[in-house]
Amino acid sequence: MGLILNLETSSTNCSVCVAKDGIILAIRELNSANYSHAEKLHVFIEEVIEEATIKMDDIEAIAVSKGPGSYTGLRIGVSAAKGLCYALGIPLISISTLKSMASQIVDIENNAVVVPVLDARRMEVYSAVFDHQMNQVRDTKAEIIDEHSFQGFLGDATVHFVGSGAEKIRGVLNTGTVIFHTHIVPSSKEMALLSFDKFKEQKFEDVAYFEPYYLKDFVLQTKKVSKT
Repeated sequence: MGLILNLETSSTNCSVCVAKDGIILAIRELNSANYSHAEKLHVFIEEVIEEATIKMDDIEAIAVSKGPGSYTGLRIGVSAAKGLCYALGIPLISISTLKSMASQIVDIENNAVVVPVLDARRMEVYSAVFDHQMNQVRDTKAEIIDEHSFQGFLGDATVHFVGSGAEKIRGVLNTGTVIFHTHIVPSSKEMALLSFDKFKEQKFEDVAYFEPYYLKDFVLQTKKVSKT
């Protein structure tokens, strides 16, 4: 049996679910531009455990969305996941944020590709490319969108752009057969099956050394103080 608690905090969506053998027993999520993770994450954990009529000691693994995404959101999710793993003595599973986003697109054409894109600053996005079987066919990148972006994938095949960064792409690309899914956000729903697959294969992280996948260095910006 694989009873797994899945935590997704990489974007504006704070999402938690508990799943047994990849089937969701209970889920809570709130997509807020104000980033409610610090206030809601542990509340959601308690609520899904109660709704699933289990105890924390019954959980066999913790899965966390590893990024890329919001620096603060990822830190909150990973810190919570590692803390629970230490306390319960159970393994940690990491799930690619972009792959779980891509997994929300189902029943696509055999030659189609799925491009999950998370909004970063200005015209930048975090992105990867997956084929219709969810095999990653291009590395994850932080890239600035222009008219040359994704040209190697635009042609006869349908390209599904998925996520908050898709709106930036819509305003730049006007070639190929493209479908924009701008409403999609990372969710623990898609993590359920992905984490169960890793659980069965015992693909666990080192709890002591695991860090979120930030993709690029975090730069702390502070206001300049004028000298008098």
